[in-house]
Amino acid sequence: MKVVSDRYLQSGDFNGLHLHTNVQTSVVDVAKGLVADGKLQVMVAEVDYPNPHIRPWPSRRTIESQLESLDELAKPGYGVVLYPTPLAMRGVRVPARLKGSPFGAAMAKGRGSLELAYFSFDVLEPYRNDPRYHFRYWDFGVDMSIGDAAYIDEAEPERDKVSLSHVGFAYDLSGYDRGDRMTPIIRRVAAFYGDLAKLTPEHQQRWQSYQVNDTDLEPHPAWWMTQMGHWADGIGPFDHLFVELENLNSLWTGAFGVSLFNLTDRPQEFGWILRPSQREWDEFIVQLDKILSDNIRHDGLDAAGVPRKDKNDQSLGTLTRLAVFLEGRGIAPAVAKDILQPLREVRQARQKPAHTLRTNITDRTFVHRQIALLEDLNDVLMELARWMATHPKNRTWKAELDPGAYYRM
Repeated sequence: MKVVSDRYLQSGDFNGLHLHTNVQTSVVDVAKGLVADGKLQVMVAEVDYPNPHIRPWPSRRTIESQLESLDELAKPGYGVVLYPTPLAMRGVRVPARLKGSPFGAAMAKGRGSLELAYFSFDVLEPYRNDPRYHFRYWDFGVDMSIGDAAYIDEAEPERDKVSLSHVGFAYDLSGYDRGDRMTPIIRRVAAFYGDLAKLTPEHQQRWQSYQVNDTDLEPHPAWWMTQMGHWADGIGPFDHLFVELENLNSLWTGAFGVSLFNLTDRPQEFGWILRPSQREWDEFIVQLDKILSDNIRHDGLDAAGVPRKDKNDQSLGTLTRLAVFLEGRGIAPAVAKDILQPLREVRQARQKPAHTLRTNITDRTFVHRQIALLEDLNDVLMELARWMATHPKNRTWKAELDPGAYYRM
């Protein structure tokens, strides 16, 4: 037992002890006894995990199955890798190098590298707001890393030179009702113990202060697929939004020779609100309106023959001009109004913080409302794209990206 635990604690990456197929029978017998007592875990390549030198989680096999793997050592093959279980490590002293490193200590006590720890969503806030870090949103997770300039700067504290590249989102939907936007959606951050253990002690302690229990939490299925080496089976609402902007640009160019939107690239920091606060919501709305109404090109509407001024010689905004375009192509005014209503609501919501002083309150419904708003906008953009695809010059058009599924959150 001591040989396995010493190897595990002294390896630096919590590696197990490799037993080759030519190992002595007496060693195998001792190992079998420890497995039977629940003190050793047997890892076999492609049976438990592709790389047996990583213990991802507690064994999902029975004791009997693991004992059979030890019996297989009598045959040719790669062998097995042995790991101490939490039961075996219960009385073992954590190495001094892990003092003040709660996730490193948890690994030393037998946690698997790919076991998940969960955190409140605002654990990410300092990394997003700190210019020393590269922070990139994905629909299902984030990447965070110290920038090159800060990393090589000797004046920067070593404790802050950290990175995490496998951070996902998890959800508690126990109180969620899709039809009621006032019902709560609880979004959490999910990270692997093995990755957290590589943070500096100071950042491990900070993350630990945001840790929550895993009751009712499930990691996002698309994120989990990618972590397990598979392609995600769909895209999220933010990526969906920019796909539809690209589709509309392609269709508008096909019909009128120029694009409708200036930009179709997603800003790195554009994503889910990190805390359900009025300030976060207002900042999201401002970004969203810049991506929608402010992003529409007047030149693109000019190419479609849409007037810039009304009958009273007053300049028209982009959304009003787009409504005029729809009505001029046979869309009933009431229908055109309904189609553009979500975009107008974003525009109106943006104007409120611009003209009034607002108290920064907490409102947990913001999480659900953000999800629902994106769904409404994507539905509108998809509908516009379907209609633009009927233009005579677009009849052979096909979307470059047409994933099989769109995730709502």
